[in-house]
Formats: sequence, structure tokens, C-alpha cells
Amino acid sequence: MPRNPQALIVHERDAEEVSLPGGGRFRLLEDSRATGGLLGANRLVLPAGADGTRPHRHRLSTELFHVLDGTMEFLLDGAVTAVGSGGLIVVPPGTVHAFGASVDGPAELFAVLTPGIERFGYFRQLGRIARGEAGWDSMDELHDKYDVHFVGGAQWR
Repeated sequence: MPRNPQALIVHERDAEEVSLPGGGRFRLLEDSRATGGLLGANRLVLPAGADGTRPHRHRLSTELFHVLDGTMEFLLDGAVTAVGSGGLIVVPPGTVHAFGASVDGPAELFAVLTPGIERFGYFRQLGRIARGEAGWDSMDELHDKYDVHFVGGAQWR
């Protein structure tokens, strides 16, 4: 349990940005260090029809998503559901999930992971993979470190 975490303010100008092809991007807001492991947070913008991730699960953490703009499609334990702007999704540990922007337009979401795991290295690696600088096999050794365990292939919708 973290000891006396301090209040935290992260200004957008101070957040690291990880670019993705087609105009997508991660804004890395908090990697759990400043919150003593309580949570990690990021924003993700995806172009129309782009996947945010392939199906996976977390053993240790709950993930909360808030759709800020557009419509995101979520795979949750085998069912795909569209969630529009303002929608909230909570994914408990062990739940297989994936998400991406609908084909109708770009989408943006805010994500919180609790308890926090230092995961910015994972998002940076996703950016390298998306830009063709690394292959998916580069994630093989990172599953336990980032508590991201892929289930099945990339095609989910």
C-alpha cells in the first residue's frame, strides 16, 4: 500500500505523447509513480476504424475507460459493444477485452488502471509496433512486467 501519496496535477503540455499511424496518439499522464502505485492514467486518440489493442486481460488490475469523444467499440468477454461519448466501461481483472474506434469516425478515451503499474514502457512499445519499428513478438517478454496478457490473435471485430 502506498505511503501518503501527494496530490497530483499533470498539465497536458507536460504529458508525453506517443504517436501512432494515421493521427492516433497516446497522452501518457501518470505512470503510477507519483501516486505511489494507486493508479496509472492515459488518454488515447484513434482514427476511424483503428484498433487500440488486441484482445488481452490483466491479472492484477482493474481498467476504467471513459469515452471522451466519438464511439469506441469494446470487446468484453467475447461480445462487441459500441460505447459513445460520455460512456464509462469498467473491466475487472481477468476479463478479456479489446477496443478500437468505430468506422464512423475518430474516437478518444481516458483510461485509468488501478492499482497502478508502471506501464508507459508498454505504450511506447505499442507505438513502435504501430509505426513498424518493432514486431508483436517484441511484447512476448513484457507480459508479466506490464500485466498485459494477450489472448488470441489481432482480429476481434
